[in-house]
Amino acid sequence: QGCLRVGLVSYIWWGVLCGFGPAPIANWYERVVEKLQILKKKLGEGDFDALGEIRQTVLQLAAPPELVKELKTKMLSSGMPWPGDEGEQRWEQAWTAIKKVWASKWNERAYFSTRKAKLDHEYLCMAVLVQEIINADYAFVIHTTNPSSGDSSEIYAEVVKGLGETLVGAYPGRALSFICKKNNLSSPQVLGYPSKPIALFIRRSIIFRSDSNGEDLEGYAGAGLYDSAPMDEEEKVVVDYSCDPLLNDGKFQQSILSSIAGAGKAIEELYRSPQDIEGVIRDGKVYVVQTRPQM
Repeated sequence: QGCLRVGLVSYIWWGVLCGFGPAPIANWYERVVEKLQILKKKLGEGDFDALGEIRQTVLQLAAPPELVKELKTKMLSSGMPWPGDEGEQRWEQAWTAIKKVWASKWNERAYFSTRKAKLDHEYLCMAVLVQEIINADYAFVIHTTNPSSGDSSEIYAEVVKGLGETLVGAYPGRALSFICKKNNLSSPQVLGYPSKPIALFIRRSIIFRSDSNGEDLEGYAGAGLYDSAPMDEEEKVVVDYSCDPLLNDGKFQQSILSSIAGAGKAIEELYRSPQDIEGVIRDGKVYVVQTRPQM
């Protein structure tokens, strides 16, 4: 599965300053930039309603032809389908999803968390990861050092049915949680059983994920504050974990959890530091979506 990183913000502002494209487009962008500057000034003066106005303004952006051309080239070279081949409406769905990710820099929880951490919100830079979605059977998050105990010999992970948005997003309920010693990957130990009532599934599609430096700034845990946006709407399915082999088939459970722990150990060894990893299981195979240093 391909993965592509698009520096959307810097690319658009560079295009505005250099005036690419026909003059009407450049002039229109200048008007949008001017409006954003006014709204950001209002925000700085304590008018927090400006956050919603900024997000709506970002969603009004049209895609410069040069950006569309470069994005198409990169997606196809990464083995991903180009939405425009399915019609103009599909491309518009993709472009809207990209803008939603970018606009999430100005969502309330992200903005106020930077204020609490005494960080200048302008330090936050947002790019967009473009990934083809694997319609997951299960999704997981791994911490290769147990975050509760600080035990570096122990992997801690959480697992849910379906896509990982129910795990990393604001969905109610608990995931299945487990630990596993790195020197004994075949013996994972379940700590907590799942109670999430909803799982998400989706057709073959593209997802646009936030990739901000907020996850790397010292003293600031920005992971999970910004939005991901799939091109297509996920299907919400009511699930009963008591009927799932992850709970009622011991051999299956051991195989899946050990595979997840094994992926965590291998990635930590590759990067030579504790990692925070997201991934999915499809037909028994492990797919890693992303990894970052564990903070």
